[in-house]
Amino acid sequence: MKTVLKQLLLAISLLLAPLTASAEQSEMRLFVNLTTDDTWAAAKAIMFAHQKAQNAGHEAAIWLNVRGVYLADKKRPSHVHGLMAENGTSIQDMLQAFIADGGTVIMCGACSKAAGLTKADYIDGVVMGSTDLVAGWLFDPNTQTLAW
Repeated sequence: MKTVLKQLLLAISLLLAPLTASAEQSEMRLFVNLTTDDTWAAAKAIMFAHQKAQNAGHEAAIWLNVRGVYLADKKRPSHVHGLMAENGTSIQDMLQAFIADGGTVIMCGACSKAAGLTKADYIDGVVMGSTDLVAGWLFDPNTQTLAW
């Protein structure tokens, strides 16, 4: 009887394994640490977070820190390299599209202060970061982190 019960439990667990794996995969999140105001690197980071992660059903956030805080300054024009330049899309446009599709753009408060920027200087939809907000992304076991 014990052997039959063990075999039955094994069979059920094997049947449920694909369902568990797909549920875990859909819960994966991406946290992009973007420290540069170089628009070539920024465009790649934003495109990756938006097109590869978010559009695939993964929750995604971009943390703008160090010089990256300048990317969301609504008064600062941005140049975009490569294919993005052909359609006139700016970094701010890319960030706003990311936010509109449910992405989170987090600003480093200390970096913003050092750059002389406040929330009023940023495009609509950015979130001023806090230790708890950033740690909630970084230390979540379902979060993968990339840095640019």
